[in-house]
Amino acid sequence: MNRYPNLVPTDVDFRRITEAAVEQGERIRQVAKAAADGMRNLFLIGCGGSLNDFSAASYQCDRSAGFPTFCLNSEEFNRRRPALLGSGSVVLVASHNGTTGETIEAARWSRSAGARVIGFTKDETTKLAPECDEVFTYHSDRTILAPKQVLIGLMVTALLREAGAKLDFAALEQAFAAVPAAFELAVQEAEARLHEIATDFAAETLTYVLSAGPNQGAGYGFAMCYLMEMQWKHASWFNANEFLHGAFEVVQPDTAVLLFKGEDETRPVINRVEAFLNKNTRRCRVIDSMDYSLPGVPASMRGDISPLLLSTLSKRLAEHYQAVTGHSLTDRRYMFKTTY
Repeated sequence: MNRYPNLVPTDVDFRRITEAAVEQGERIRQVAKAAADGMRNLFLIGCGGSLNDFSAASYQCDRSAGFPTFCLNSEEFNRRRPALLGSGSVVLVASHNGTTGETIEAARWSRSAGARVIGFTKDETTKLAPECDEVFTYHSDRTILAPKQVLIGLMVTALLREAGAKLDFAALEQAFAAVPAAFELAVQEAEARLHEIATDFAAETLTYVLSAGPNQGAGYGFAMCYLMEMQWKHASWFNANEFLHGAFEVVQPDTAVLLFKGEDETRPVINRVEAFLNKNTRRCRVIDSMDYSLPGVPASMRGDISPLLLSTLSKRLAEHYQAVTGHSLTDRRYMFKTTY
């Protein structure tokens, strides 16, 4: 039963859609095996929310890969034309609607440079799909983050396995398999907390959003995509540790700050920032993955899965903002409406 007026119900197909992503694991392993043959480097390319979807994968590669990994905005990638891109490069590109021109261009010129391009998009009919050597889809306009990030996570995990990384791959596969049911439950567990945050912060003129490590995408995405793009609210995202190197001077007793807190090696960074904020503002709020049960996810893998959970919870938090403010998440001033 929906306890909050005007709050849209959760997607009844969330679990089915996310399970369908997990079920693509065998094909992902086959594609990764072919792509890893002669692989020299990996590029993770997207814009906006799709770039954020690579956050956890980029962090995992930095920690575990024996090959260099580069995570770049699509147009930045196009303009830089990295000298290391070429034969032996694997390029992962993502665009939900598959219409992002910069990402389509990135896929096209990467293939022309000799790279193998693997795409993640809504379905096989998008404009991005034919520009890729392989494409993975999730067929949903409502549940996007969890299945897309699962597909990306499984692909990067498979590439790391083929490259000989020293990881507990059995536990990682168990964790990804648990995501559909575990995240469905977590959203239910989070409802009261998310509504409280939305109620507390909906009228703020400016909200600072902090995150770190593999969770940077969840924090940045919430600030830019959900607060600024979809709620027309002023927001500013910072890496949590970087915030302590200057920006924290703006903090006053009424400064609104939202922290995204995971269970990886960067958790002490958030703990440090949280301790400072709790001494200097009354308006620090935290979304902590540790508050959620995540049944089926091995304890050793919670840090790997929590970035995906925080992204899923960020979307649900945005829906609570919509319920409080009355401003639709689909309303735009400029995007898809003007030339930009």
